[in-house]
Amino acid sequence: MSTTAPALGTFSVRPLDPIADAELLHGWVTHPKAAFWMMQEAKLHDVEREYMAIAAAEHHDALIGLHDGEPAFLMERYDPRHVELVGLYEPEPGDVGMHFLVAPTETPVHGFTRAVITAVMRELFADPATRRVVVEPDVANKAVHALNEAVGFVPEREIQKPEKQALLSFCTREQFEAAVGSDPR
Repeated sequence: MSTTAPALGTFSVRPLDPIADAELLHGWVTHPKAAFWMMQEAKLHDVEREYMAIAAAEHHDALIGLHDGEPAFLMERYDPRHVELVGLYEPEPGDVGMHFLVAPTETPVHGFTRAVITAVMRELFADPATRRVVVEPDVANKAVHALNEAVGFVPEREIQKPEKQALLSFCTREQFEAAVGSDPR
């Protein structure tokens, strides 16, 4: 599936190749702007190993997001009944967990990250089985809280994960559509 955002181009995704994409991902996840990704000290083999484990996982997958055909973001989706949030909330049928990371750039484009999260959400909701998207960003990541709100997420509560204090938030298909309407960003 692809999404076109006026003045920003076309966004799509492809499966992540843990070996072929490892060098690209390593540059993204270790960049200072990716501090909340918690891989700042990762070596190339750590990134390969992490994404090989995700590729092999039954309930977690990773995709490379493309902007006009070029790698520009990372998207992960997971089943919160089995990954990330086990025992931290009561999952509902159709819940899908999500993480996303925009590649670092020296020339930021206004509205780009919002266009990325919108494209990610459209990709998730393209599956008719997806009823609600679940996120658990670090409570200190105020920028992502604002982006999440812009696409319809509603915070429920803070939860303690092993690696962070997180803000558990949900977005139904209806909340997403109400927030973005026909706005492709």
